[in-house]
Amino acid sequence: MAVRIKRRWERALVTGASAGIGTAYARELAAQGTKLVLVARNVERLEKLAQELRTDHGVDVEVLAADLSDPSQLAHVEDRLSSSPRLDLVINNAGMGSFGAFQRNTVDGELSVIDLNIGALVRLSHAAAASMARHGTGTVLNVSSIMALAPFPGSATYAASKAFVSSFSEALHEELRGTGVTVTVALPGIVATEFMDRADAHHLEGIPGFATLKPEFVAKTTLRAARKGRAVSIPSTSYRIAAVLIGATPRAVLRRFNGVSARSGVGALA
Repeated sequence: MAVRIKRRWERALVTGASAGIGTAYARELAAQGTKLVLVARNVERLEKLAQELRTDHGVDVEVLAADLSDPSQLAHVEDRLSSSPRLDLVINNAGMGSFGAFQRNTVDGELSVIDLNIGALVRLSHAAAASMARHGTGTVLNVSSIMALAPFPGSATYAASKAFVSSFSEALHEELRGTGVTVTVALPGIVATEFMDRADAHHLEGIPGFATLKPEFVAKTTLRAARKGRAVSIPSTSYRIAAVLIGATPRAVLRRFNGVSARSGVGALA
């Protein structure tokens, strides 16, 4: 079955919609006339955003407050993916980071990153793909990171979780070929959002402004790629060049370089 390039999606679910890239996705989709289901923990922010989108764009917005690290609340979102009104776009954007020396962080904190960035994403991708395949159409957009492309000492668990998201999404894209369902993985670089503040990523404070992306740009670029049915979207030419260079560099060199960078930014990792 050939992939149909959509002019717009009828109804989309966005996780992590209360801030950053998630909010940018919601605003961009609402501007295109897409009805929305917004998912995040912060119900006050969700309600405020929902009212903004209803007022500015006249679209139907459903608020679904849920902590995706809680199995019962995650199950509630899974149920929504297979119920009516049907969703034809699901954006798995919710995630969390853990930065600093692995052995100094709590193991529960590291496992929380895996539970949300991998566990919740896999469950929601499965529910979405199953429902969409039954209807012969749909799009899943999973948000990874450029950090998926290399080992990153100082953010070992986070980078590894994003490597999983990238590999998983590309494989799923191919598995679903011919079903009318496409999966796109977004690999943005550093984005100007609250995420890094919450993750305490002080080692990134010296990053030059030109390397920092706006969430609105990331949303527009990756939605365009998803609409075209592409497997991978890396926003901005500079990060696409970086991805090529990373791919051409021996892993041992990447590992060592990133380790030195982390040590200079956050102190000794050992």
